Amino acid sequence: MLRQIGVEGIVTALHDVPNGEVWTRERIRDLREYIESYGMRWSVVESLPVCESIKYGGHDRDHLIENYKESLKNLSLEGIHTICYNFMPVLDWARTDLLHDNPNGASNLYFNYAEFAYFDIYLLKREGAREEWAKFQFPQGVGEGRNVLAEADELAKGMTPEKDHALVENIVIKTQGFVSGNFKEDDEHPLEIFRQLLELYKGIDKQQLRENMKYFLEAIMPTCEEYGMNMCVHPDDPPIEILGLPRIVRTEEDIQWFLDAVPNKHNGLTFCAGSLSAGAYNNVVDMARKFAPRTHFVHLRSCHIFPNGDFTEASHLGGRADLIELARIFEKQNPQLPMRVDHGMTMLGDETKGYNAGYSFLGRMFALGQVQGILATVDRELGIEYKQPGFFD
Repeated sequence: MLRQIGVEGIVTALHDVPNGEVWTRERIRDLREYIESYGMRWSVVESLPVCESIKYGGHDRDHLIENYKESLKNLSLEGIHTICYNFMPVLDWARTDLLHDNPNGASNLYFNYAEFAYFDIYLLKREGAREEWAKFQFPQGVGEGRNVLAEADELAKGMTPEKDHALVENIVIKTQGFVSGNFKEDDEHPLEIFRQLLELYKGIDKQQLRENMKYFLEAIMPTCEEYGMNMCVHPDDPPIEILGLPRIVRTEEDIQWFLDAVPNKHNGLTFCAGSLSAGAYNNVVDMARKFAPRTHFVHLRSCHIFPNGDFTEASHLGGRADLIELARIFEKQNPQLPMRVDHGMTMLGDETKGYNAGYSFLGRMFALGQVQGILATVDRELGIEYKQPGFFD
């Protein structure tokens, strides 16, 4: 199916290997050869997870880093050289509604600040959450005059056990389980697991998390140098501080910091236009121009921010990210740069197929068609030969 719709490179991972264990050459080879048997290639690993202990600086982080280096070596020996990872504590990407209605009748992922604050205060019952949300301020230009805490308190009056369960599923289980490996569909007490993970970061502020990231990157760079491995961190999604956790890849300043902290060409960025465009303070096109030389992988998607500050996934031809201009920037920089059509609408029955949230087949196929058209046009402008795979010339 993927080959028929024009996919050339696959972005995947050994999702069944527990976090922290070494990826063996045999396991990597099995998946690589399976992909190649369908006429495609394994282009990018997303992701080789960075264990929580590495992020908060646990006693076993050096052992886990050694395992990570061994996995990098094995991937290189099997011809795979690009690793997308993240350094987000506990929570990977977060949305409150996974099937939010679009005007066209399809649905998209959606983030509602009041619902997230309700989850934090009333369901997670995190210490200090109420006080933090009372001080919460939106970036200039959105959410003016909005009182998220008051909205959360109003929501609480009408919530039911069924609605609470759905919110926990959306924030914790359906988005985190398959990404981070911290949660499973059959966990009986996911909020308790969540609280235990949050506790691990007690006393870890932004500066300490930055230092832990630098420690990790400096430790693996010799291996990356020797085996030609490109590490590209994914921005925080959404690019805001949540649940009292530090977030260190949110803004232009954040990205510049980690690139300068470890100024090695193998230390780079996954330019996720969707994550960055969810932050009203981010000028996505300017950031693409600035960081293109250190970008090893691109996620092509876009977000729309509503006047009240909430945001949703936008059309791949719309939203704040301007994917057309981004395609120009990155194709000029490197026509071989891997770019992924990330997320997509849920449409035409996708919702009945059990797909992971954001990763519908028909919705992403629609987005892929849009992006293929963008790339064909941009490449013609730039004098680059664009060949649609799977067709006779």
